[in-house]
Amino acid sequence: MKRFKYIATTAMIGTVLTFTSACGSSEEGTAKGSQANGSSNSEQPASEENKQLQGEINIDGSSTVYPIMEAVVEEFGMAHPGVRVSVASSGTGGGFKQFIAGTTDISNASREIKDEEKAQLEEAGIEYTELKLANDGLSIVVNKDNDWIDHLTVEELKEMWVEDGESKKWSDIRPEWPDEEIKFYSPGTDSGTYDYFNEIILEDTPIVEKATLSEDDNILVQGVAGDKNAIGFFGFAYYVENKDKLKVVPIDGGDGPVEPTHDTVESGEYAPLSRPLYIYVKNESIKKEETAEFVKFVMENGGTLSEDVGYVKLVDEDYQDGLKTIEGLK
Repeated sequence: MKRFKYIATTAMIGTVLTFTSACGSSEEGTAKGSQANGSSNSEQPASEENKQLQGEINIDGSSTVYPIMEAVVEEFGMAHPGVRVSVASSGTGGGFKQFIAGTTDISNASREIKDEEKAQLEEAGIEYTELKLANDGLSIVVNKDNDWIDHLTVEELKEMWVEDGESKKWSDIRPEWPDEEIKFYSPGTDSGTYDYFNEIILEDTPIVEKATLSEDDNILVQGVAGDKNAIGFFGFAYYVENKDKLKVVPIDGGDGPVEPTHDTVESGEYAPLSRPLYIYVKNESIKKEETAEFVKFVMENGGTLSEDVGYVKLVDEDYQDGLKTIEGLK
């Protein structure tokens, strides 16, 4: 299997990637190619053994999970060119809305499903299965030219990001810091990353009103990279791909400042901002051969591809458990 290197600038909000050609090539928003070498195949009837897998799979959800799924879909397209897989990134909440509406087979998520979403799925008669995909370290980033910040405590993060009716300056957090207004960049409210930050850091209090919100993590990257007084947060892979123009902030969760790295995310030392990433699969869809094969492919290759795009794979037993779950659903 070839290594897939994700380029962060390709992931746009609402982007749909569709893979259909035998070489696994893609084009945003449209299918490119159909069946390679179709004329030669038509001369001989395909046997059951070499019959090409056919079908469609629709995926939506987390922009954090999107780079992993983009890599998975490209690799899967090389092995199964007859399956059309579309991937969108409308955010975890947006993905669940599509899942509840019955328009997707798989929903990518950077948080666990909420109770109200579970209830809506039950009301819609949709049974589903949760599968863990990888681990992520939600990364706090500032501009590369920010030379005053060395770390933040969880308490300082909350003080900085909670709305209190006043403009926030760096000097409000620590007196020795610049008397300059802080510019905030946050994932949008449909994002699982927003939900996680809201729960763990803000504790369900309103986020600062002046924050620029976007479901597209690349807009957040560009915003922080373009303003010396900016701060933002998003998944670890987006920092890894843009660390030449961003500075990551170590976070003190009570045991001293810790920077998000592969090792600190894997060990859980980067607390409380380490978290698992998920896919939610519709049980009815898994009964289709193409979807079952795709989800099996995710469990077999998702760990390696997660590492390739900047996240941290689970232990092997977790992927083996996922494969057993899929077999049980089939």
